Amino acid sequence: QVQLVESGGGAVQLGGSLRLSCVASGTTHLTYSMGWFRRAPGKEREGVAAIAGDGTIRYADSVKGRFTVSKDNANNTLYLQMGTLKPEDTGMYYCAADRSDYGLTHWYAYWGQGTQVTVSS
Repeated sequence: QVQLVESGGGAVQLGGSLRLSCVASGTTHLTYSMGWFRRAPGKEREGVAAIAGDGTIRYADSVKGRFTVSKDNANNTLYLQMGTLKPEDTGMYYCAADRSDYGLTHWYAYWGQGTQVTVSS
């Protein structure tokens, strides 16, 4: 089993920055691949960024050039550095993990509880 705990969300203004963290505990070999997802009010959950165990990184088109995903394997922590934030980035951000590489799809086995990001204009 894997437990994922996100932190770092908050309220920022247009153009601001935030750094999200996700700490994984438990059977950490099951966190070979990890990703960030978000659910905006009234919308489906979408993949934002993901990093596979082999280092392959994927981003949603909407965040390319603004967000950076990274992983500290020694501390079992996934990060999402978010810059040039826009109101459409508002939503609940979730961390996900799996032993397989699921990229930006929703097939990850393990999910955190989420951290809220709110961007005002």
